[in-house]
Amino acid sequence: MRCVIARYPFELTKSGVVASMKGVAPELVTDASVTIGRRRYPVKQVGQVITRQDRRDFTSGEVVRAMACLGFTCHDRPAAAPPEVPAALQAASALQAASALLGGVASPGV
Repeated sequence: MRCVIARYPFELTKSGVVASMKGVAPELVTDASVTIGRRRYPVKQVGQVITRQDRRDFTSGEVVRAMACLGFTCHDRPAAAPPEVPAALQAASALQAASALLGGVASPGV
């Protein structure tokens, strides 16, 4: 299938993309991503591998459009994970939690 990415035409096939990404370790997904095989890759990483261009030369939307047309599953930005609360602070009272965050130890009788 003919796809235009960063103003350059590419003849891409699903099997060609799978072959290009074989052996490539997926980077941490922080934005849009695409599932290739059983792995989930950032679209900018996929675009860089299949076009051999710098990531600044194309948009993630161009790669998402091309991958969707080839039949790959594309994903939006992952939802932000809530901040982790240390286990010691989960069961503590508000006074104890505030004291622990400030570096002191609150006595339970206060």
